[in-house]
Amino acid sequence: MAQQLPEYAIIVAGGSGSRMQQDVPKQFIPVAGKPILMHAIERFYNYNPGIRLIVVLPKEQLTTWRELCQKYNFTVFHMTVPGGATRFGSVKNGLGAVMGDGLIAVHDGVRPFVETETIKAAFEAAAANGSAVVAVSSKDSIRELTADGSIAVPRTNYKLVQTPQVFRATILKQAYEQPEQESFTDDASVVESTGKSITLVEGSYRNIKITTPEDLILAEAFAKK
Repeated sequence: MAQQLPEYAIIVAGGSGSRMQQDVPKQFIPVAGKPILMHAIERFYNYNPGIRLIVVLPKEQLTTWRELCQKYNFTVFHMTVPGGATRFGSVKNGLGAVMGDGLIAVHDGVRPFVETETIKAAFEAAAANGSAVVAVSSKDSIRELTADGSIAVPRTNYKLVQTPQVFRATILKQAYEQPEQESFTDDASVVESTGKSITLVEGSYRNIKITTPEDLILAEAFAKK
C-alpha cells in the first residue's frame, strides 16, 4: 500500500477592504462572530486536523492577525508567512514553507464556506492525477465579447473556477519557479503553462468568495445554516 503524502494548505489572504467599503481588510471582517479568515482555516482543520496550515498575509497585517487570534482565542495551529506584491508572489512565499513532497492546496482566505467534502475530493483527485481544481457550472447565460459586440456561447462549455486548487508539491513548486505572467490568474493557469493538464472537481455554490458588501449578506445567511 502506497504511503499517504503529507497534506498542506496555503491560505492566501492579501485583500483590502476597499470594495467592501470598509477600512478593515476583508479577511478580518467578522462573520458569525469571528473573522472570515478563521472560518476558512477551520474548514481545512476540520477536514484533517493533521494538515499543515500556512497562512499568507501582507507583512503589515501580521501583527493585527496575531492580536485577532488572541482576541478570539483562536488556537488552530498554523504558520504565518508574509505575502508578496502579487498573488503569484504570495503563493510562492507560501511554497517556501513546504518541505519535501506532498499535496498542496491553495485556497482564498475569503472563501470561508468551502465544504470538507469538497476539500476531500480535491485532495483525492490530486493524489491520483497530480492536480485538482474546484469549479462549478454557470447558472447564467454567457456571452463572449467580440470586435462587433458579443455573441452567445453554450454555457455547458464553461466552468467557474473556485479554490481550493490542489497539486503535487513537485508540480506546483516547479510551476512557480517561472517568471510571473499577466495570464496567471490562479494556480491552475500557472501550472498549465508548464504543459501539465488540469483535473476539475465539482465545487459548491456555497463556496463564495467574499469581496463585496452583498457577499457579506450571503455569508451571514450561510453561517446561520
